[in-house]
Amino acid sequence: MTIERILVIGAGTMGRQIAMSCALGGYATILQDISAQALAAARTELEGWAASRVAKGKLSQDEADRALGLLTQSTDLASSAAQADLVIEAAVERLDIKEQIFAQLGQAAPAHAILATNSSTLPSSRIAAASGRPELVCNMHFFNPALVMKCVEVVRNEQTSDATVQAVTEVAKRLAKQPVLVNKEIPGFIANRMMGAINREALDLAAAGVASIEDIDTTARTALGHPMGPFELMDLVGLDVVDFIAKATFDETGRQEDKPHALIVEKVQAGKLGRKSGEGFYPYNG
Repeated sequence: MTIERILVIGAGTMGRQIAMSCALGGYATILQDISAQALAAARTELEGWAASRVAKGKLSQDEADRALGLLTQSTDLASSAAQADLVIEAAVERLDIKEQIFAQLGQAAPAHAILATNSSTLPSSRIAAASGRPELVCNMHFFNPALVMKCVEVVRNEQTSDATVQAVTEVAKRLAKQPVLVNKEIPGFIANRMMGAINREALDLAAAGVASIEDIDTTARTALGHPMGPFELMDLVGLDVVDFIAKATFDETGRQEDKPHALIVEKVQAGKLGRKSGEGFYPYNG
């Protein structure tokens, strides 16, 4: 499978950064979204990001210009898909919407095109049938912020072909990422399962009054060598996102320990979502 053109669906935070990563990797990349306003905002943000990297000496002007030249935008899904060798879907985390998208891709994309979802919670087997080409479907899960984080989880379903896995893995490497292969679909994949276990323990310790949130975070940094404590990281990710992942995992497993933690539910209901809202477990005034 020769991949030359990539379509990224969804111009939100993840989609726009995945698209820029693909362009930086030398791929002709189309960023597609139903909202022209979202596409315009994405372009402005990515141009600003590139200018900042150039100013800091972390990206040459030629590299920035080349990447931005390779990155185009469209509101037309069908025409964009018709040009793609690889599609990376980064739309909203709703099964019905993803099924609709993959059904459209199955009709519009070339027969050889690989269809990947960036979903961190929905396994590709849930949407593979809608595409009509399940052997060419997998998860290609980037981490936020996608322009910085190196890990990409490549998750195969039971029908994903070895050729699909190999092609997607090679793309991730060309993007200067570190791909990891998840051979079996499992709720949360690898990273979210490990982080979920750490978060649950940290939340339980805080809820029981064993230690303060600040001291739990300090322990994670100074004893375990983590760059951020679990509460700092949850605030960065967004407590609404943490809550969503827990709900999706619980829906899959039915295990009580996978349910959203009461401390998270309380914060989300109060609108305290972390950095994005100005307050979570910590205040972020200014």
